[in-house]
Amino acid sequence: MSDREPVASAETSEAQIAVHWKEEALIHPSPRFIAQANLADPSVYERFALDNFPECFKEYADLLSWDRYWHTTLDTSDAPCWKWFVGGRINACYNCVDRHLPKYKNKAAILFVPEPEDEPLVALTYRELYVRVNEFAALLRDFAGLKAGDRVTLHMPMTPELPITMLACARLGIIHSEVFGGFSGQSCAGRIADSGSTVLITVDGYHRNGAMIDHKVNADIAVEAAGELGQSVDKVLIWQRYPGKSVSKTPLVKGRDYIVNDLLKDFAGRRVDPVSMPAEDPLFLMYTSGTTGKPKGCQHSIGGYMAYVAGTSKYIQDIHPEDVYWCMADIGWITGHSYIVYGPLALAASSVIYEGVPVYPDAGRPWRIAERLDVNIFHTAPTTIRMLRKAGPDEPAKYDYHFKHMTTVGEPIEPEVWKWYYEVVGKGEAVIVDTWWQTENGGFLCSTVPALTPMKPGSTGPGVPGIHPVIYDDDGNEIETGSGIAGNICIRNPWPGSFQTIWKDRQRYVDTYYAKYCKDPKSKDWRDWPYLAGDGATQAADGYYRILGRIDDVINVAGHRLGTKELESAALMVEEIAEAAVVPVADEIKGRTPDIYVSLKPGFEANKETEAKVVKAIEGTIGKIARPKHVYIVPDMPKTRSGKIMRRVLAAISNTLDIGDVTTLANPDVVEEIRVLVQGKEKVATKEAPEDLKRFGEEG
Repeated sequence: MSDREPVASAETSEAQIAVHWKEEALIHPSPRFIAQANLADPSVYERFALDNFPECFKEYADLLSWDRYWHTTLDTSDAPCWKWFVGGRINACYNCVDRHLPKYKNKAAILFVPEPEDEPLVALTYRELYVRVNEFAALLRDFAGLKAGDRVTLHMPMTPELPITMLACARLGIIHSEVFGGFSGQSCAGRIADSGSTVLITVDGYHRNGAMIDHKVNADIAVEAAGELGQSVDKVLIWQRYPGKSVSKTPLVKGRDYIVNDLLKDFAGRRVDPVSMPAEDPLFLMYTSGTTGKPKGCQHSIGGYMAYVAGTSKYIQDIHPEDVYWCMADIGWITGHSYIVYGPLALAASSVIYEGVPVYPDAGRPWRIAERLDVNIFHTAPTTIRMLRKAGPDEPAKYDYHFKHMTTVGEPIEPEVWKWYYEVVGKGEAVIVDTWWQTENGGFLCSTVPALTPMKPGSTGPGVPGIHPVIYDDDGNEIETGSGIAGNICIRNPWPGSFQTIWKDRQRYVDTYYAKYCKDPKSKDWRDWPYLAGDGATQAADGYYRILGRIDDVINVAGHRLGTKELESAALMVEEIAEAAVVPVADEIKGRTPDIYVSLKPGFEANKETEAKVVKAIEGTIGKIARPKHVYIVPDMPKTRSGKIMRRVLAAISNTLDIGDVTTLANPDVVEEIRVLVQGKEKVATKEAPEDLKRFGEEG
């Protein structure tokens, strides 16, 4: 055990969480899928066994084109800041664009679907992507004066210019830091200051839920706030949503703001050789987005990261060059970096980018897009699946599309929602991989291999090839497989996709992710440094893992540890319920009791009978100990712009705590509606929150 006290973010008061979900039946992939799969050889698990670590990952690295081969596969000299493929030289942009030109230059690399349905889609071939990336790289180098190792902050929505910008940075060895487009200018400023960016790249505006969003205004806020934090931004480069026409009413600041589309005229036809970079140099920073505390800048390498996303895209998502692949995440998150841009493009796939929200103008939109583009691999989050199930449960059946493969990512998916995804969206044909991983990890950690291991609703599956999980209790004892006892899921070994450190904060990196279970802080042996993910989990007798959510998202009811996900899953078994969110409420006798918020599917109305059904479902599935204190039927859940339910806000309402700033939510008005429903019209004086309620529902 470590002689260093773990920090609060890595602590748990207990790891033994009561687990009540029943094990679901296994569902096997079809022979048709197996026949075309990239990976149908069961010896892969043997090849990637710990006995063959770390050299097994050469198999992933060999999917890439290297300028120079490495001499050391894994360097542990600065444990736990692992370095992969040391001595190798590589360029990420070359691997995503240039090397495909001889065979695929006229094939679509990016298929951009604007939110307005009357606008034509844009197909960028690999040749066109090559031209546009080169011209913008020339602009970054010769106009903005940027070079390898410099940091650039991007604050951009889902338009083709975002991957073009990322790839142009990668071509030059510039470290990019993309901020999710829905974040405020203030949030962007913190990331600018922490990364030390002197250039901000943004857009003038974009479509969102039927409205044109003025995005340029956020750049002005970001630059001013970054200045107050001590970081000066010299240039703001602004892509126009419609070249030659501004959609923002915010004026340009002379000598600072420049329209990219105007500048590019001077760089037409320019070519820039890809800069050969050391494999262990950083490719990008990805900031976690916790609701409190300073965001963590996760630093991802070039060689290790690219090898890992290429390997997992090929073998777990089964992407072939012939496939039309649509990941409905936002590129502003790690999923978009790994599985919209770098992974699929490294494999010469056609990657779909959709500008808007999934249910605009109606819940049939995703399936119309899938039908029109003949999408055959679909990738989204449980939040979106629940949203589509709520808004249009029968819509998929109306459209003639056929997925061979579907991915779910971002949080545990309840068995009832999984079954709708499989039977209705996948039409009982598509193989599902329920993946578990995090911003810090670069790529998938646990998942079934689609042609090798059967699916199980509610379970993510085993570790992917090369990943060796273990579940520990708080004292570092390994919890027995099939025991039904949950603990802290960790990874025994390093892997190439994992982040190298937290930007400018190595100690926080060590304390948060490694100190708790470190056997010897002075050791250079990777076996002494298990990675703490911060999630609770159990492992079934068959080796499949079930993720219960963040360790803090657990409610201690009279000494019983209840994972919020299992309560929510029970509520979703009620026919009328579309979404559910469980939060802890302080209770004088029991310590904590659950409140549950639910929203209804279209066509159902709120009534006491539905509330009673929810209580009955929870008691029947879990037991009377889990009986909620209240069931609140709400018009909608408070959600972030990326669609995540803000359980922190609901917990604050239930406990009459300070709700905090909700202006950046996608639907801030609903918060007051819910507050009145729970507390009444008169505002209640807020209380000081206990420590566990302060932390509840936070990300990262």
